Amino acid sequence: MTQQTPAPVQVRPSHQVEPGGRPTLTFTARRRGKPPRHLADLTTAERSEVAKELGLPAFRADQLSRHYFAHLTRDPADMTDLPAAARDQLTATLVPELVTKVRDMTADRGATVKSLWRLYDGAMVESVLMRYTNRTTLCVSSQAGCGMACPFCATGQQGLTRNLSTAEIVEQVRLAAKASRDGELAGGPTHLRNVVFMGMGEPLANYRAVVGAVRRMVDPAPAGLGLSARNVTVSTVGLVPAIDKLAKEGLPVTLAVSLHAPDDELRDELIPINSRWKVGELLDAARRYFEATGRRVSIEYALIKDMNDHAWRAQLLADELNARGRGWVHVNPIPLNPTPGSIWTASERDVEQTFVDTLRNAGIPTTVRDTRGSDIDGACGQLAAEVLVEKKVPAKEQQQG
Repeated sequence: MTQQTPAPVQVRPSHQVEPGGRPTLTFTARRRGKPPRHLADLTTAERSEVAKELGLPAFRADQLSRHYFAHLTRDPADMTDLPAAARDQLTATLVPELVTKVRDMTADRGATVKSLWRLYDGAMVESVLMRYTNRTTLCVSSQAGCGMACPFCATGQQGLTRNLSTAEIVEQVRLAAKASRDGELAGGPTHLRNVVFMGMGEPLANYRAVVGAVRRMVDPAPAGLGLSARNVTVSTVGLVPAIDKLAKEGLPVTLAVSLHAPDDELRDELIPINSRWKVGELLDAARRYFEATGRRVSIEYALIKDMNDHAWRAQLLADELNARGRGWVHVNPIPLNPTPGSIWTASERDVEQTFVDTLRNAGIPTTVRDTRGSDIDGACGQLAAEVLVEKKVPAKEQQQG
């Protein structure tokens, strides 16, 4: 599909690495194939036109859309209000299979399910469905791999394979909503309430598809799934022009900024995109987002032992946020979920507490993120990497034999 680039950035191809073996920052996908057309990619008017092209009344597309978005099914057998002769034709044309489950892993006594999905071209993405006391949340992927090259992130180390389409993102949400409704999480049936774009990929580097997916999520049936925009969170490592563009979309979603360091010297090392848009520019854009939408911004901060967890950095972060006003931001420190063999590890508990106390004492609302699925390689990208390794090992053994 056509790559959406928020602003010119000098980058190298995603398959290249620096001399030390570290992936490089990129917006250029390895694959550019286009997924099959799906009704979630289309407006209601466009869906009606497809029905007419098939020789069917326009309202048949509306009926199909209600089955998909309201009843959460793409199975023709469930669509008894459609003429039998039209069901297979409509479903094959407008709700083709976009994702196939490869593997599920469960944690938290069944309250967390991490799923690996294979896309039409063999690319793989992950999603995580999490049941809490008062809500059920899906962490969704927007890209296969990621081009942001953050060294502590499993997905970032894979490089960018390709962007997902709007429908490929929405299909992850539909399947999670169906699993929740059908009682596939511990505790019985529940209702999917929250969606966070914190899975694989940089959402704002796939701007058009992500905004399209958000609109499908929040539009009422038959146009979409009917979720509340206020229960959708879009994260970014700091694509400033795209943040400003999102602020003008009229979608009151929560913006989450993956900051991870309050000073440019460290953030340049941790978050390569910081070489283009510095901490001050990013926080100014986040403040503008709050002013435009009235939605409090979340600052995501992965606490990495002896790297970014110093009390003085907590104070610097508080000073930077307070310099832009009060009441516009909330900080989520996140105990790092380390990847296998990584030099990066989570902060000690007492260091984490000091960091949190420093922020709170400065008047910054702060909540330590409840990390789920640490016993199932909860950080996105780890399960996909594991399966890729499994696929390579037999071939290698066969060659040796």
